[in-house]
Amino acid sequence: MAELITVARPYAEAVYSLATETRTLDQWSDALAWLAAMVNNPDMVEVVTNPKHTAKEVEALMLEVLGERANESVKNFLAALIENHRLMLLPHIASQFELFKAEAENIVDAQVETAFPLTEEQKAELTSTLSKQYGKTVRLDVRDNADLIGGVRVLVGDDVIDSSVRGKLQAMAASLKN
Repeated sequence: MAELITVARPYAEAVYSLATETRTLDQWSDALAWLAAMVNNPDMVEVVTNPKHTAKEVEALMLEVLGERANESVKNFLAALIENHRLMLLPHIASQFELFKAEAENIVDAQVETAFPLTEEQKAELTSTLSKQYGKTVRLDVRDNADLIGGVRVLVGDDVIDSSVRGKLQAMAASLKN
């Protein structure tokens, strides 16, 4: 997977640079999300990887699905990906693009796992605390995970804040083994 991200990053950087210059970040974000969703669809993968379909047929199909989202730059980008056999990188390109966009907008994403559902007040408090800690606007992605037993585990980039009961039990078990 690291190799795919490595190959996808220059494409994402090029698209991000173009989108920044032309002030079309949101349009590119939308188009890339659609393109990534298309190549994640098993039916589309079957069409894209089937040698019976020409590159022009694949391109025409994808542009038809994109509709108005496909401006001239998007069309050229899609053609380049197809020509270089990099179409299946689209989900990674879209993901990298969103990371560049969030960084420029001073936004950080936090994945939060909780043993029990959080109230809106708890989410607001957690968002505020994390925003102060990271000095950025925080977007929460909250998911329930009963395996945590209690508490929360927060992932922000490479940082892990584990205040779950399961995490504390694992830390205790590790210290007892030493």
